[in-house]
Amino acid sequence: MTRLAVFDCDGTLVDSQANICRAMEACFAEHRLEPPGREAIRRIVGLSLVPAIAQLLPDAEAGQHAAMADAYKQAFWRMRSDRSLDPEPLFDGVAEAIETLYAAGWQLGVATGKSDRGLSHILEHHGLTHRFVTLQTADRHPSKPHPAMLDAAIAEAGASPETTAMIGDTSFDIEMAVAAGAHPIGVAWGYHEAAELHAAGARGVLTHARDLPALLEAL
Repeated sequence: MTRLAVFDCDGTLVDSQANICRAMEACFAEHRLEPPGREAIRRIVGLSLVPAIAQLLPDAEAGQHAAMADAYKQAFWRMRSDRSLDPEPLFDGVAEAIETLYAAGWQLGVATGKSDRGLSHILEHHGLTHRFVTLQTADRHPSKPHPAMLDAAIAEAGASPETTAMIGDTSFDIEMAVAAGAHPIGVAWGYHEAAELHAAGARGVLTHARDLPALLEAL
């Protein structure tokens, strides 16, 4: 039996909100638009770029959403190239939880609204790339909460929905897990409130990463 734990990235593995907010503000400024407040930006973390911008700017046309998504990418990579990105630290206890699960025989994966390049950078920076057997990103799948990226992770790892847990900080992650038939596990240190995660169907909401291995073993 293959047991698979799939993690969201932003807000679950790493705290990346400062960089996401700065890049989104630059994107809006480039289009001569008043940027949304940072709380509104944090609310869309986890979605793929075009749907995220569509939520922030619902009255704009689809072409503008796509153009602004490109502007966001360019702003983010300018920040990376000029070394002005803020650190994107792992949340407390995440590295230890990953090592504990790996040692216990769990297969590990990531399903994220980030690009392949962005996810690769994060995992390499924290020395975690070798721990994951499947990496699913917005480059190849519809945005969460569509279950495509989680379905692909399950298939690639040789697991089944019944033996898979999806761990994430937003209702998008929880809804994706429910749609895929996997176990939805929320974390309270990210960008959506615990009550929202429970309402979306989370079977548990963790307040610290150290508690994740025990929760998964009890599923």
